[in-house]
Amino acid sequence: MPRSVNHVASKARRKKILKVAKGYWGRRKNVWTVAKNAVEKGWTYAYRDRKAKKRDFRKLWIQRINAGARMHGMSYSKFMGNLKKSNIDLNRKVLADLAMNHPEAFEAVVKKIK
Repeated sequence: MPRSVNHVASKARRKKILKVAKGYWGRRKNVWTVAKNAVEKGWTYAYRDRKAKKRDFRKLWIQRINAGARMHGMSYSKFMGNLKKSNIDLNRKVLADLAMNHPEAFEAVVKKIK
């Protein structure tokens, strides 16, 4: 009796990977083994960098808040410490936006916590 293989499922699995590899350069887009490796590596980077993106944005927000606070004669750590003592619940994303785009509102926050 001949060996039975589920060619439909394995072909679908390969098609799915090759569809994801569309737009890659050279053999990475049309050779199964090369495409599979490229796509898996891409997925690894995507997973890793979703985490790194959060770290990078937090760093950026802290730099912007620090720059805004120093314009008003205060360091970042003093600013954040006073903010917590004053029970003002604004996260770093909002504070960074205020410091960059609405300096008068940020100045009001600084005056409130001094």
